[in-house]
Amino acid sequence: MHSWRGPWGRKDKYGKLSGVQLGELEKAVMELMWTRGECTVRDLHAGFAQSHAYTTIMTTLDRLHKKGLLDRHKQGKAFCYSARLTKPELEEAMARDLVNMLLTEGSAQSLLSCFVDAIGEHDAELLRELEEEVRRRRAGLEEEGK
Repeated sequence: MHSWRGPWGRKDKYGKLSGVQLGELEKAVMELMWTRGECTVRDLHAGFAQSHAYTTIMTTLDRLHKKGLLDRHKQGKAFCYSARLTKPELEEAMARDLVNMLLTEGSAQSLLSCFVDAIGEHDAELLRELEEEVRRRRAGLEEEGK
């Protein structure tokens, strides 16, 4: 997979970030794309055990392509789709853009405080790892400044 700056920086007509959220079917399609690799609409439709119409899967793949999440190329009369990003790459891009939006539109101190509280409530070991990561990054910045 190649490095990519997703559509998350675009804003819709209401001033909200577009593409940040995926619908349930879009998520399910992306999960199948990550496990199967390159697929046609027919391939994916079979994976849904007829729970969705063929045209619904085709429309969903087209929407994901237009959002920049899938690549596609012609294979005979059909399009063949593949994920543009791995699941971790997509999750990281979405998280980074959400944090950037929150930092731009809100208080950095409030965001950091909420983030640390949430991590502490979720996993004390993760909070310790965050502290270590901050120390490593701070040491790296100090080394660059010398």
